[in-house]
Amino acid sequence: MEVQELGGARVLVAGAAGEPVAGEREALDLLGDAYYREASWVALPVERLGAEFFRLRSGVAGAVVQKFAQYRMGLAVVGDVSARVAESDALRDFVRESNRGLQLWFVEDLPGLAGRLADRGVIRGS
Repeated sequence: MEVQELGGARVLVAGAAGEPVAGEREALDLLGDAYYREASWVALPVERLGAEFFRLRSGVAGAVVQKFAQYRMGLAVVGDVSARVAESDALRDFVRESNRGLQLWFVEDLPGLAGRLADRGVIRGS
């Protein structure tokens, strides 16, 4: 993991290899690392999220997103989720609504995240 300046924000960029984020414990580990490194966002590759995250009924996505919201840390899921979205109307709605907000975004790549951060005026520490 490394911190990068993207669109004016400090972003902890997690690698595709690593412990899967399967619930609150892993979310808290990421949050702790991000706070330690003074990041305001975490960019998490879609590969680090298990299938349960994308099955909204499981509650995994809600638990992970809630932890990030509690600690006022942005979370960007980076990568292609189109196949999963095509299989679930609920997930499609979740992704669309998340992308309208300021807490959780689904983006294709890091340049896309940088652009969104710059467009939204998200600054360090916000």
